[in-house]
This record gives sequence, C-alpha cells and structure tokens, in this order.
Amino acid sequence: MPATKSNCLLAQGDNAGLAIARAAQVIHDGGTVAVPTETVYGLAARADRDAAVAAIYRAKGRPDFNPLIVHVTDLAAAERLAWFDDSARALAAAFWPGPLTLVLPRRADAGLSAAVCAGLPTVALRCPAHPVMRALIARTSLPLAAPSANRSGAVSPTSAAHVAASLGGRVDLILDGGDCARGIESTIVAIRGGDGAVPGWTVLRPGPIDRDQIAALLGPDREVEAADGITAPGQLASHYAPGKPVRLDAGGPAPDEFMIGFGAVPGDISLSQSGDLAEAASRLYACLHTAAAALAPRIAIAPVPDTSIGRAINDRLRRAAA
Repeated sequence: MPATKSNCLLAQGDNAGLAIARAAQVIHDGGTVAVPTETVYGLAARADRDAAVAAIYRAKGRPDFNPLIVHVTDLAAAERLAWFDDSARALAAAFWPGPLTLVLPRRADAGLSAAVCAGLPTVALRCPAHPVMRALIARTSLPLAAPSANRSGAVSPTSAAHVAASLGGRVDLILDGGDCARGIESTIVAIRGGDGAVPGWTVLRPGPIDRDQIAALLGPDREVEAADGITAPGQLASHYAPGKPVRLDAGGPAPDEFMIGFGAVPGDISLSQSGDLAEAASRLYACLHTAAAALAPRIAIAPVPDTSIGRAINDRLRRAAA
C-alpha cells in the first residue's frame, strides 16, 4: 500500500519543521509516528504512557514479551532512565549518537510504561544520530519507544514506502526522511554485574558497531555469555522474514528462486556487486523487500563473509531463513 497524503509527510528540506511539529503533536496525544533513524525506520510513541506503548504492540502485532528500545537525546537523558557504570558510560561516549543500544538496569523512578521493558528489570536505550529522529525527540521532550516500523517478524523498513506497505493505516503518521543510511538495526550490548563485581558485557544483537570494537573498549576478557530468554529486541529465532522460503549460501539460483547476489556471485539483484559489506548492510532489507515482491516463490542468497558487519548481516539472514 503506498503512503497516502493523509498519513505521510516529507520531513526534508523546507517541509521538515512543520512535519516535525505535527509529528510531535501526534506523539504528545498518545499516537504513533513512523520515523527514520540511521538504521531502519522506527515506530515511535511516548514511552511513559501504557496506552501509547500498547498502540505500538497493536500496530505491529508484536508479542508482549519482546521489549522495546527507548530513544533519547543524550547521555543525561539516558541516565534518568537507567543506572550507568563506567563501562556503559565509555560505550555511550564512544558510540552515541549512533547505532548502539545499551541494555542496563532500569531506575525505579524512570517513569516508563511497564510494557516498554516487557516485565524485565532492565531497559534498552539508544541515542540515535538521524536528524529527523533527533529533532522529534527534542521537540517532544520525551523518551520515545521505537521498534522497527513493520509487522512483527517481517522484513524491517529502510524507506517510508516500506513502512506504508507493511503497516499502512496502522500508523498514525509517517515521516519520510529518505532511505536509511546504515540499513540494519543497532548493535545491542548488555552490561552485566554489580554489587562490587567487575561488570561483564554481552552482544545481544550484532549490528553496525562490531563486537571487536566493543572488545577493544571494554576488554575481551570481560565478555560473558548471554542469559537465557528474550532480554532485548531482535532475539527471536524467526525474524526479518520475507514470507517465502529462504536458502542461504547459494552459489546460484534454482529455477523457482529469486537470487540475491553478493560480490562475484550475480543475482536478480545484488547486496553489493563490489563485495562491500557496508553497502550490503545498507541494501539488505531493500533487497529482501524486492525479493518478497517478486513472482518467484523462493529466495536464494549468496554467501556473505562472516566478518565485521557481515556478522550482523548473517545474523539477520539466518533469522529470515528460520
């Protein structure tokens, strides 16, 4: 479904200020706004009202045990919601604003809707870099819960058109800020420890900030295994699904397959003909959307190196194929 004039506003150039103002009013009134970030489009609502957060879950068809990421303007705003130790502050200083989410112990006085954290004692926080999202947070003066702006489990959106096709009238307003630059969701890192213990860290979801960058800052010897259960977004075994069977590490297509190529492996479309992993990440969901809309009933995807941001790409592909 294409975005309609009634629910899609251009948030670029001369139109940006008016679009942000209207979106902020929708947020204040408890509504939902699809807004671009540097990773993917998010479905934003105020994080301090149960009804507003419930509207996110309802629009996405998202299971209520899957927590949401709360977006803030800066470290000071984040520290009003969660307890930060030296490790968490070091990560924020190095990678905020940017595509890093921190899972930290929630403050008792955070004032967040309980549904945001899905009953967990932690909260997932991110300070985004995209100017439209930053302007919306600043205009509302509120922390914004914002998972990806698509039906739960489906391919994430990297354009306003993707949002409109997936959610349509389920979202009150779509801010069209162009295509997302990174094209893959934020890295999620949990900081664990306390009571005098040396805190450890865990990558709960790979993303644009690579594990090696986290290890270089916090120390590889302090990495710990993830706890059992769902403690952050993006951990469901089946996720990012295009609605068709997906075959990974394909050297070429079968007759009934739409082929997504990479590097020297050609296809009907390519993540990156030059084999550039950053380009592949930025094009991943757009390619999956194209493959989902193709006539072929199945999808084949060329091998992607499991290094750097390739780890995040392969994480999404494995979940898409599950």
